[in-house]
Amino acid sequence: MITKNLNTEIWVISDTHLIADSLHDEGQAFSRMQKTSQGKDLYYQETALTAFMRMAQRKKPAAIIVTGDVTFNGERVSAEKFAEIFKPLKDTKVLVLPGNHDIFDGWAREFRGKKQFYAGEISPLFWRSIFDKSYRQATDEDESSLAYSVQLNPQYFLILADSNIYGKEETTEAPHTRGMIGKEQLKWIEKQFRYAQEHDLRPILFMHHNLYAHNPAVNKGYVVDDAVDLRRLCARYNVKLAFSGHIHAQNIMGPHDMTPTTEIATSSFCSNDQGYGVVRLHSRHITYVRRTFDMTRYLTKEEKQNYTLEHFHKYLKDLQLGSISADMMQSELNKYHDDIDLVREMGKLFGWMNYHFFTGQNHIKSSELNKIHSSRAYQILMKHHPEFRLYLETLYDTSNHSNLQVKIKY
Repeated sequence: MITKNLNTEIWVISDTHLIADSLHDEGQAFSRMQKTSQGKDLYYQETALTAFMRMAQRKKPAAIIVTGDVTFNGERVSAEKFAEIFKPLKDTKVLVLPGNHDIFDGWAREFRGKKQFYAGEISPLFWRSIFDKSYRQATDEDESSLAYSVQLNPQYFLILADSNIYGKEETTEAPHTRGMIGKEQLKWIEKQFRYAQEHDLRPILFMHHNLYAHNPAVNKGYVVDDAVDLRRLCARYNVKLAFSGHIHAQNIMGPHDMTPTTEIATSSFCSNDQGYGVVRLHSRHITYVRRTFDMTRYLTKEEKQNYTLEHFHKYLKDLQLGSISADMMQSELNKYHDDIDLVREMGKLFGWMNYHFFTGQNHIKSSELNKIHSSRAYQILMKHHPEFRLYLETLYDTSNHSNLQVKIKY
């Protein structure tokens, strides 16, 4: 048991995608990788995570839970650096589970000058060794995967599942995007749910992939293949809360049909606005609030001399908007080369719509949505990009539902 306190606070982060500074020289090859990283920050994550650790030292949550994609592309050195960054924490336990980019990822690289070189990958054995502090907290471990369970306090029981697909040895192949729990791990998860039921504990599920489809257009490879089986277990054992990552978007869904589970997908910590979740667990309810990490308050005097670090959220926003807008503008430039202003407007609109969705700030008034839909840029996007139609139509929500906070009652 992590704490005997009935009123417990934990934090949740996801998709940190850390690449250790020692794996690159900020040269041409690494710069090219940054430009194609779809809005992720690759340069400053050691600093960002160290600042986050300093905040945890001060505020002392009972635990920080990381729902996968700890590393950029499964570099062993990056995982070791992550563990090293959080090692100073004494009052806070760090519970880590892997993502699809962490175990036996054939894209693991280091960057020197104009070239890329293969980097050491992470085996399941190395993972358990690197994050042995996490597994030391385990009530039980699954022999068929990297899943484990932890009793948080006298009332709540955490099940950290391994939803990833990976081989049994190092590879040169791309990591799998899709995920699956598998029959053996499903049996183990049911065993954990039953244990919680028998000991009058409330189970909370954590995994990298999603339990529900958080966007009608973008869910293939994000929802676990055997989600129906997992949802059935959640219904049978009245699992009211689950956390995931993977889609890099902040979104809250559920309960759904016969499944009583509310799922919170946490946005990527290394992009957008450094979102993280603050979860407060009480005897009769749980509250969740998404917060934005104000990194500048936890920088050293030397780090504050760096303009980018001092204005980090502006840098992240420009990175995200620039990446999406540039891709859109490039695809449209040949069609509308005589109207560069329209091309810029389309890129800007597409970028902001994505940004609002990724940060969970996609609830707007009907009048604002109508204004977007009637704009020339939106009309042309819909006409010439039918592949984006469903995606663009579902990015905004005019209901009262919030993706930033929720209360779970028991």
